Amino acid sequence: MKDNIDLIKPHEFEQNNHFYPKALNSELHPLVSYFLNLNRERLIERYCHLNPKVDPAALNSILEKPMKHFYWGGADLFYVTTKLGNRKMIVLETNSCPSGQKSMPAKTDADEHRGYGSLIEASFLPTMKKKRLPEGVLAVIYDKNHMEASGYAATLADLTNESVYLVPCFDKETELLNFENGILHIKLENGEQKPVRAALRYVTQRPWNRIPVITKTFIYNAPLICLAGGRNKLLASKAYELYNSEIRDSGLMIHVPNTIRDVTKLEIPLWVERFGGYAVIKDPYSNAGQGVYTITSQKELDAFLKEEHTYNQFIVQSLVGDYHWSSQHDAGTFYHIGTVPNKKREIYAADLRMMVYSSPNGFYPCATYARRARIPLAKHIDSQVNSWDMLGTNLSIKKGPNQWESDTSRLLMMDRKDFNTLGLGMDDLIEGYIQTVLTVTAIDQMAVNLVNSKGQFRSKLFQSLDSDSVLANEIMLS
Repeated sequence: MKDNIDLIKPHEFEQNNHFYPKALNSELHPLVSYFLNLNRERLIERYCHLNPKVDPAALNSILEKPMKHFYWGGADLFYVTTKLGNRKMIVLETNSCPSGQKSMPAKTDADEHRGYGSLIEASFLPTMKKKRLPEGVLAVIYDKNHMEASGYAATLADLTNESVYLVPCFDKETELLNFENGILHIKLENGEQKPVRAALRYVTQRPWNRIPVITKTFIYNAPLICLAGGRNKLLASKAYELYNSEIRDSGLMIHVPNTIRDVTKLEIPLWVERFGGYAVIKDPYSNAGQGVYTITSQKELDAFLKEEHTYNQFIVQSLVGDYHWSSQHDAGTFYHIGTVPNKKREIYAADLRMMVYSSPNGFYPCATYARRARIPLAKHIDSQVNSWDMLGTNLSIKKGPNQWESDTSRLLMMDRKDFNTLGLGMDDLIEGYIQTVLTVTAIDQMAVNLVNSKGQFRSKLFQSLDSDSVLANEIMLS
């Protein structure tokens, strides 16, 4: 954990510092390369050919529309099927400021900055230039994932030919920065304070408690987006529902597990029973695999109920497991397709992270990778086995306050070796991309609704949508 500000100068980008070792010399799988280079017209034509009820004009309008607040996002998706063999990509959650660059093979040998360069050059810089900004420096602020945060800083320095400040912004540790009249100031070791005109944010843990929702400094993905659904699973669910109603006539839809919102701790056993004893309970405001509980037995439910929790409300979702043990609900039962069986005939649950960015010309894919669970799926669940080991795919490991590690042994990259084990095809990647764009658009629209005509945060509307008093008290307005 670093606790000092670094000054990143132009021409200091070193690939060894910003990519996993296994990603440095990996070769992008030809099918993934083909997907990333597929132009929008051909992508729409293919998707609508397979989904003839989708209006191609409506889909094109969505893909070419720049976002107002949510510029950079990533969706975590499960590829699932039903007992009739109907495959889907379903959205588990959408993340603002997602990881993924350090795991991505290069598109070409000359592609030194890889996805860092694409995002900064096509999204951050054009968006920044359209803003009326205060005088000041450029910065990247972060609370985890120093490898990618520093990668963005070094790339931004190269592309602007200007030094960039890399600033830690840990929860409950804000002595290195402060906001004055909506302008971010960073505090250097010599006591000097520098105003910041624009900052890329990789602050993921409750950013709203130390960064104002709306600022004069341009924050690339402001905490507004986190509250609107980028780090708030409760509001994300409402954003998806509202947007699905809006796009229903186009034939498009965000696919999510059956979700019950605004659930108190006392109600949870009732909803778990409603799902046939299999469910997922989520703290709506955590991320990086924290605050997620897979319930497959009374033992696991009892363990959850005994824990102390920070917030008052939860969401409960249907659980995706094996064909023999998944949640039962009206929309049908989904189960994991999982990885291609290994030599031991073991199949692992896996997810797909699809990262996209919004540019003046619309959306583009930026990076993608997959993660598998720790142990293989079992045909029959054993109450003595921790179901999270079989179903949890997140790689982040919390070692302590503001200290994180990553279990890269379960990382599945988009290279020639790993991609084949996923059993994914071109149409799965296209479906994952479109689902991601739809979720980012839904959350962006929720964010638009949370800002009034004077550019102020609509606190009363937010509290009517999310009545958790603990969360309300955390939000920094100025």
